[in-house]
Amino acid sequence: MSAKTFAILTDIHSNLESFETALSVIEDHGRVDQIVFIGDYFSLGPAPNETLDTLLKLDGSILVRGNHERYIWDRLWEQDNPTLEGMDPDDQVTKEIVANEKWTADQIGERGLDLIKTMDVSYREIVGTTLIEFTHAWFERDEEPPTMEEAKEWRDKALRENPELDRFVFIHGHAHIPREENDGNLTILCQGATGLPFDKDDRGSVAFLTVNDGVHWDVRRFNYNIEVTISLLEERQPPFYANLQNTIRFAEIRNDI
Repeated sequence: MSAKTFAILTDIHSNLESFETALSVIEDHGRVDQIVFIGDYFSLGPAPNETLDTLLKLDGSILVRGNHERYIWDRLWEQDNPTLEGMDPDDQVTKEIVANEKWTADQIGERGLDLIKTMDVSYREIVGTTLIEFTHAWFERDEEPPTMEEAKEWRDKALRENPELDRFVFIHGHAHIPREENDGNLTILCQGATGLPFDKDDRGSVAFLTVNDGVHWDVRRFNYNIEVTISLLEERQPPFYANLQNTIRFAEIRNDI
């Protein structure tokens, strides 16, 4: 195929209201050949089980694993002094997030584990002479996106293996903040987050990548009913829920509760 349009969602974090709105944006867009999800579906949100149900209905989508899926798969809460992303294991915020991982795992159960088991750390596709790599952060690690220097090394290695290629696109999530960097024929892209943005813009996001005679990146920010998500967090009160309410409300990390 020499032309293709991808719709990309990332970091849903079981914000079902935003997720369902994002799917409506994709449906209204039309002309989408492939939906790609790039990680962090269930943890740190109010509706992991409903998010799982919705994902299971989307036949043909690509699902890439995020760091929070790894935490669930590895049963982080059973480890000695569990920590994540370099956080202090004795910090109350760390303990609350670890507790949230267990709560989330209990919600999605074996069905969720079965789905996580099918996920790879990255998805790669060549369209014409363009290589696109989709990953949550970086295929060598899942808690920190690549620097430009690392991405250039990735490009150079891919070019040695596929000398017919002339463009390289690396798309990641995890940061929850938009990114667009270019170096010659290399582009690094991040749309932000579908369900939990950190850029002080409380709208969700869907990205559309069209590869044909060029590389066309279109991030759609959309409004959704934030109060529905905040109310559901209040109703279910998963660990860390008050921090999450403020993070959603202000679209930035709010760990001051």
